[in-house]
Amino acid sequence: MTTPRIGDRVFGKQTTKPIRASALARLSAAIASPVGVLTLLPLLVAAVGLFLTLVGQRALRDSNLSMAGDRLDEETALLARSIGTALEESDPVMDRLGALAREHTQALPYEAVAHTLRDLMQGRAGVSYISISFPDGTFQGAYRDQDGSIRFQDARVTGQGTRVKRYSLLGHQQLQPYFEEVTDYDPRTRPFYALAVSNPQRVWTAPYPFFKTRYTGITRAEALFEPGTNAVHAVITVDFDVRALSAILSRISVGGATTLLYASDGTLLAYPRGEAAINNVPLRRDRALHYSDLHDPSLTAFFAKFSNAEHSSPAALARLNVNGTKLLVSTKPVGVGRDLPWSVATLMPEALVLSALHQHQLESSLAAALATLLASGMAWLFARHILLARREIAVARAEARDAAERVQELGSYRLLEMLGKGGMGEVWRAEHRLLARQAAVKLISPGEGAGLGSLEMQERFRREAQSLATLRSRNTIELFDYGVTDQGTCFYVMELLDGMDLETLVEKHGAQPAARVIQFLIQACNSLAEAHDAGLVHRDIKPANLYVCRVADEVDVIKVLDFGLVRAAVHSTSLRPPPSDSGMVPTGRLVNQAHAASSDVAGNAGNAGNARITQVGQAMGTPAYMAPEQALGQELDGRADLYALGCIGFFLLSGRLLFERNGSLPMMMAHITEELPNFERCIPSYLPPELSTALQRCLAKKAADRPSDARSLATLLKTIHIPAAHQWSEDQAQAWWSSQGPKGPKGPSTALDAETAERGVA
Repeated sequence: MTTPRIGDRVFGKQTTKPIRASALARLSAAIASPVGVLTLLPLLVAAVGLFLTLVGQRALRDSNLSMAGDRLDEETALLARSIGTALEESDPVMDRLGALAREHTQALPYEAVAHTLRDLMQGRAGVSYISISFPDGTFQGAYRDQDGSIRFQDARVTGQGTRVKRYSLLGHQQLQPYFEEVTDYDPRTRPFYALAVSNPQRVWTAPYPFFKTRYTGITRAEALFEPGTNAVHAVITVDFDVRALSAILSRISVGGATTLLYASDGTLLAYPRGEAAINNVPLRRDRALHYSDLHDPSLTAFFAKFSNAEHSSPAALARLNVNGTKLLVSTKPVGVGRDLPWSVATLMPEALVLSALHQHQLESSLAAALATLLASGMAWLFARHILLARREIAVARAEARDAAERVQELGSYRLLEMLGKGGMGEVWRAEHRLLARQAAVKLISPGEGAGLGSLEMQERFRREAQSLATLRSRNTIELFDYGVTDQGTCFYVMELLDGMDLETLVEKHGAQPAARVIQFLIQACNSLAEAHDAGLVHRDIKPANLYVCRVADEVDVIKVLDFGLVRAAVHSTSLRPPPSDSGMVPTGRLVNQAHAASSDVAGNAGNAGNARITQVGQAMGTPAYMAPEQALGQELDGRADLYALGCIGFFLLSGRLLFERNGSLPMMMAHITEELPNFERCIPSYLPPELSTALQRCLAKKAADRPSDARSLATLLKTIHIPAAHQWSEDQAQAWWSSQGPKGPKGPSTALDAETAERGVA
């Protein structure tokens, strides 16, 4: 063949004029070319990344500022409420102080008054002084000293000046002299006294410097008059100064924020950050503390913008520029009344809010650069391997279709529906292709056996299947088939049961009548008798492994499940037992064991009654139903299974565990050491004495004290006489299954946990 070919098309001599490609077509071809992809894709990714980075950083910045503003606003409102609450506390203090002052005069002893004033100050945030002033110039009050202690002062005007005595308060009635001095203080000349006398109601003074400390403060004052006259009996006061109020504002939780309590004229009532500067301000008696006294740039800028009435309390978060530093500003009115037109302000640098954002911007820029480099490499790989990827996808799709078709066929069985999936594999409802008989198929794939090798897992699977296959009792779950697929998936086929395990029965329907329990135990003995005759010990008999089901027209048929822990009771070999499905090591003895991948190890570990397959030392089994010799890791025989049957009988009759303990070890120790509970007290329903005796024999601590074998126990149970009023007849059983049993045959589908799904039963 001399004619050139491309794909399936044959090209011969051209007989027509070639069509000139349009500019758009040429551009599209250039973009689709490897060079175009290698060039444009990185540029596109870089442009998109840069755009998204800028948009994200802007959105993040606005979001951070908004969140910080909201928090700042909330903190400011909280501080304003705290200041308002502290100031409003003056009224209840004044009420009690007025009652005290009416009963007191300057001539009476003041020890009791001093301690009462101290009690009034206790726990009052912001209060710096509580006082009673009399018309003769006598002044008595409690004050908070600079060391935080509350002390008492008695000042009396004399011809040589005002003699001031200060005391420390001891106990309930004692005063200890602390300091004494002579001053020119006369309460009658102070602003609060004249204001209170001239007003019939309580009043707030304007901010003024206090006499002793020169701290700016305010006073709540009230004049008390003699009954029926205009003569002043006393003037009572509650003082708040800048230091005490600053302590309230210092509680702000926003780090780096500045708070202040101020009036619109620039008077400062509280400024925690400026405490050192306030202490350095020269003492003045003529006016209150003004922001200009501190020479603070932040205060200067703040009052320059917010000092007038229009901007004193902005509705939203504001911003302030102080010598190039941007501040977020939130202000809230104190709201105590018209007499106190004050506000709380919080100032916070934007840099504190955005400090984390700057680091994020740097990191995002580096990430964008890295993404660009990565995109370039990805584009080159994409251009080089796009054709190969298409071919591989086509092959993979074909293989997936073949695998999906093959997975529905497993030997002679067709998989219909997955009924459950547990830690050790899957359970399917299947149908025999020729016999149309439904069954439960358990699949365990390589790698799901807790680290087991494929050959080892297959050997374990084979041993369990052989253990089940040797048992013919109608009360043992029937094994139909087992095998290993070409892919190494182990499977075996069991009968599909219609019913529920005894644990679910008690959980849903409560304790069971004694006659029905006896029937359950007899059937379980039938299965165990055959297993024990074959030299096999189940080792994990528990309610979850006894299944009550419906078989054709029969009901209340017991099936013993999960022979995954079954082991030979006598014959030893040199074969080292494989690890259990839970990754635990079985007993240290070298024995022939039939461990299956279906071991009941994937159940609800949080339930004490279902304390799943566990290991303490060399013990394996379920602690809630474990015989003492099994808990101690000793050699076992069939009587260990009879002990578990005794535990099950108690559970079915009482609806509770024989020993209820938290944790596997306490549960096992209880079975080893503790006495049995009182059956008559724990089982409120009818309990035949013979049944109680039989169960207690099964629960003997020593195996020699138990029934010799399962057949002996079954014979003993069959001899128990049940009165007609407490019998469980076939008609009662049929009625129960019609009203409360599962509706129709089904597999472990809807409401099964991983453990039940592991067993492959309904």
